[in-house]
Amino acid sequence: MPREDRAKQFAPYDALKGLSKALRMKEYEHEKVAKGDLDEETIMRLSNIISNLNKNDIIKVKYYLDGHYLTIQGKAIVEIEMQRLKLANKVIDFDDIKNIEIVDR
Repeated sequence: MPREDRAKQFAPYDALKGLSKALRMKEYEHEKVAKGDLDEETIMRLSNIISNLNKNDIIKVKYYLDGHYLTIQGKAIVEIEMQRLKLANKVIDFDDIKNIEIVDR
C-alpha cells in the first residue's frame, strides 16, 4: 500500500456528517442577545463623533447584528442622508451602533 493511502486511514473521521456544523449553529443561536437601548447622552456622544469624522480617521465600531454585538475597525465612509456607515465592506445603520472609538486620526 502506498504511503499516502496508509496515512489516510488515520485522518480524522466525521462519523456524523454535519453534526459539528449543527452544534456550532445551535451555539450561535443560543448566544443571541436582545438589542439594548442607548440613553440620550450616549446617542448625543455618538452623533457628535459621527459628524466630526474625517476622511482618513480609523475608527472601531461596536454594532448589533443578528442578535450579536460585533466589533469592526477601519476607515469609515459616513452617509449622513442614509444614516449609515460603510466600514470594511460592511454597512452599519446608525441605529445599530453601540459605541464608536477613534483609533487614529
